[in-house]
Amino acid sequence: MGEKVALVGVEEAEAGRKLVDFLKRRAGKDVPTSALMRWIRTGQVRVDGRRAGPYDRVASGQTVRIPPFRPGEKGTEGTGMTRDADARPLPPVVFEGDGLLILAKPAGLPVQPGTGHADSVQARLAAAFPGAAFIPAPVHRLDKDTSGLLVAATTHRAAREASQAFREGGVTKDYLAWVHGTWRLCAPGETVPLRDRLAKTGPAGCEKVQAGQDTGHEALALATLLAATPERSLLRLRLVTGKTHQLRVQLASRGHPILGDAKYGPPGRGHGGTGLCLHCWRLALLGKSFELPPPFSGELAVPPGLPAAFAVMAEDGGKIRDPDPTTECGSRS
Repeated sequence: MGEKVALVGVEEAEAGRKLVDFLKRRAGKDVPTSALMRWIRTGQVRVDGRRAGPYDRVASGQTVRIPPFRPGEKGTEGTGMTRDADARPLPPVVFEGDGLLILAKPAGLPVQPGTGHADSVQARLAAAFPGAAFIPAPVHRLDKDTSGLLVAATTHRAAREASQAFREGGVTKDYLAWVHGTWRLCAPGETVPLRDRLAKTGPAGCEKVQAGQDTGHEALALATLLAATPERSLLRLRLVTGKTHQLRVQLASRGHPILGDAKYGPPGRGHGGTGLCLHCWRLALLGKSFELPPPFSGELAVPPGLPAAFAVMAEDGGKIRDPDPTTECGSRS
């Protein structure tokens, strides 16, 4: 912020943010959170001339007093993002408007930075919008190896509303997946529920999610068979709950691991292509609906219009058939 006190106005896109988060954005990445909290605690930060708490929310049009930061008062904190990550392009934009930014996330790109990978959608958003009043940020996650629609918000209000919609089940999430083997849990065009309890097992750093755990979290998805051959089947999957690796584990536990799943699929069973054949195809939230064709190619290419040709039966008021236990492979909860 320089060597002088700054009086900064709160823009509409920033309205509703916590004061400490507002300061993190406006003071700059070189100012550690500990310094920001000390400024607030000692009254050096003022909102419209008055003291405020770190978690008070700012409103559009307010003026925030920000003192100068002197690097000698505290060490700087790392951002977890590298210049290499910042230089990489943003994934293709499917839609931008009303505070939402819908991206086409490619397989292999993580949503957030983490151990061993600084490059991420979040890092690329920060690099693409360096001067924005509100840096766009993802409001949900997709597995690193999953492709498809990813929702980011460009305003605090949209971030709050979209996050709430995901948290409270107000988002319709449809995926497409190629799985090993001939799917026999329902006929083509029919929908079958996948119900399990999922829990993480194994030592830290090598954890896997397993189905059939008594102490696990309830998981529900709806599977509609679109096409099947003796070697593989194409499913449309509606994710009702959103647990870690949910679809991958539920399908693998029924003897139908997703093609290309190195973590939950059987060793040595490739599919002639590369990557996980799991794609977030359609999302509906906040009165809007978005679709993105899958990147599958060759024998795995999905004919246009096929995913939408079979509606999930519950949408039409019909029954969702529970599978005959005698025909289901793998473990069940």
